[in-house]
Amino acid sequence: MIVDDKPQIRDLLKLELEDDGHQVIVCQGGREALDILEEMSFGVNIVLLDIKMPEMDGLAVLSAIKQKKKDLPVILLTAYHTFKQDFQSWAAEEYVVKKSDFTELKQKIAKYL
Repeated sequence: MIVDDKPQIRDLLKLELEDDGHQVIVCQGGREALDILEEMSFGVNIVLLDIKMPEMDGLAVLSAIKQKKKDLPVILLTAYHTFKQDFQSWAAEEYVVKKSDFTELKQKIAKYL
């Protein structure tokens, strides 16, 4: 599952991951992601979560996910290094800074799948 408010980032990540054989669900915000996680009859294996989003930021979404699905791996995927020092981000399995090369992100995803 990809959760990001920017459609171009969601689309690019979706294409990259589908090219690697993954099934991908995209969400434009935290509330949508939490609703889908609650409603889905089949499991999501990993969540890629942006931090800076309107309405509900990624750290709040991370907290809500971990309260209900402790074992669901979450990778924070953000453009900002500064949130890495925020203790709320420590609940995520990984913290990856967005860049045009997806090698690091794909390695982190493979680690948890």
